[in-house]
Order: sequence, then C-alpha cells, then structure tokens
Amino acid sequence: MKAVVLVGGQGTRLRPLTLTTPKQMLPVAGRPMIERVLAHLAAHGVDEVILSLGYRPDAFRVAYPDGRCAGVRLQYAVEPEPRDTAGGIAFAARFAGLGETFLVQNGDVLTDLDITALVAFHQRAGGVASISLTPVDDPSRYGVVATDDRGRVTAFVEKPEPGTAPSNLINAGTYVLEPEVLDHISGDEPVSIERETFPALVSEGLLFALASDADWVDAGTVVTYLHANLSLARREEHWVDARADIDPAAVVSGSIIGAGAVVSEGACVERALVMGGARVGRSAIIRDSIIGAGAVVGDGAVIEALSILGDGVAVEAGLAASGRLFPAPVS
Repeated sequence: MKAVVLVGGQGTRLRPLTLTTPKQMLPVAGRPMIERVLAHLAAHGVDEVILSLGYRPDAFRVAYPDGRCAGVRLQYAVEPEPRDTAGGIAFAARFAGLGETFLVQNGDVLTDLDITALVAFHQRAGGVASISLTPVDDPSRYGVVATDDRGRVTAFVEKPEPGTAPSNLINAGTYVLEPEVLDHISGDEPVSIERETFPALVSEGLLFALASDADWVDAGTVVTYLHANLSLARREEHWVDARADIDPAAVVSGSIIGAGAVVSEGACVERALVMGGARVGRSAIIRDSIIGAGAVVGDGAVIEALSILGDGVAVEAGLAASGRLFPAPVS
C-alpha cells in the first residue's frame, strides 16, 4: 500500500528548533521523527511513501539520498507554493499518479494506531474516506468529530469554542482515502482537508471514522514534542547516547543526551532534551527544556520551564532563563 505523509509545514510552534531543521527531521528519543512515522506505516504494509514537502525539502533528500527510509521507498513531491493540507495531499497523490486506495498520515503524529484495522474498517464502511479518531480532554484545539452508530461522520467541527464540541473525539491525523476524494480538491489553490474537504464529504454522507484508544501524540508543540521524547525514551530505555560525554560529577535524571553532547562537572539536567553536539557548562542547570544541536550553555546558567536553545546558540555563564526562546522570536 502507498501513503502520503504531510511534512511540508514550517513548524512554527517548535521554533527556534525549526529555523534550521524541518520538524519531522528533529530527533525523538534518538531517531528522527520521520523515521518513527514511516517505520509504523511499514509495519502495516506500506511499502512506498510520497512525502508532501514544502519547507526545507532538501533536508530530507540529504538525509535519505537513496530514496529509502525505515524500510519504505520514498518519492519527494515538493509543492511550488503552500497548498494547505488537502492541497498538499492532492498535489502529492497526483505527482505519484495514485489511482488506488491510499493512506495519509500527518508527519508530526506519533501513534501506535492499528492502521490495518482502520483500512479494514474503511473497506467495510464503503465510503470514500475514513479517518482515525482519538479521545482528548480538551478538544477545542483540534478537529472534533461526531458519528452515528455505523461510524458515518455526522459533524466535523474544526477547533470549536471551549464547551461547544459535539464529542471529545478528534481527528487523529491518519486517513484512508479513495482516489475520488481528489475530485473534491482544487488543483492549484490552498485547500484545508479539515475545514473544507471533510465537511463537504460529510454533507454527502461519504466520510466515516473509527475511534481508537491507541497511544497518540501530536508532537508539533514544545510541550508535546518534549513529552514524546521523554515518553519514548522511557519505553525504549534510550536516554544517554554512548557517544555523549557526561562528567562523573554531573547529575542527569530523566533526560535524553544526544551523541557528542557534553555535560560538564557539577551540571544538573532534569527532564530535558540535550541534542547532539550540545555542551552544558559547569554547574549549569537544565530543567524541562530543550537544548538544540551544537548549542552551548554557559557555566552556572539556569535554563528551565520549557526554554529552548536553537541549534548552535550560545548563552552566557550565569544566565537565568525561564520559558524563554533563544534566539527570541522576531516580532
């Protein structure tokens, strides 16, 4: 089976990390996010993936020059201009000449979803599109879905006001589509699958949905990206890369330390992600934060409360930072 994976966004919610690296190329517990996404698809029979690219597409070509990743063949569909989610799907599907049932996966979703079961449900339902749903405590940030007892979608509400959602089940970012869906998507204009295509299919009774309680995280924000890293590191017991250099007098607790990173004497790193080649100075403290690749934390600095140092950034000795971004966003 073939799949389109959406990796074209600029990852603005993860800046400054994404100023230099596409979101899906960022590490998650020692592996690029995209490799985890594709490995899961491969485990359910996907043998070819069309990457729907826009932002920094060359990063993927450089990382996978032989056109293979996590056991699947790759095609690179680079949008000439941003076309939103449905536009990106349609561009990639037409680029690859997809003429049969295919999967779509948001590239920043990490999940244990039983994709095989979703495909089987789609075949039984007889619609032109089936989507996976997952329950959340606060559905107001997502596309909220209501269904009848057959799984036919009766309402698709994108980011409803708090307290107005028809259910707590949200669009989980994995779809099974028939080629006919492409007839609902304009060829060259930006089109949102959540706000335009899916509601149109609902009005025609052609959209179905299957709820799942599988592990699921949208790793596109600072909070969820750090959570995904630490959760998978805990599950896989992959915390400190063998090529990292941690001083015996440093304390590292519940944190990921990447290849070539240095944690100096007296430093304390807790519930943090320190990427490859970064350096944590003597007696520095890192808590609940992310230190980008090659970044330098000066001696005695305190970096905490979801602060982020972008790749190659250096902060001076003794600095105290709580919830800050380096470099700071440009207003």
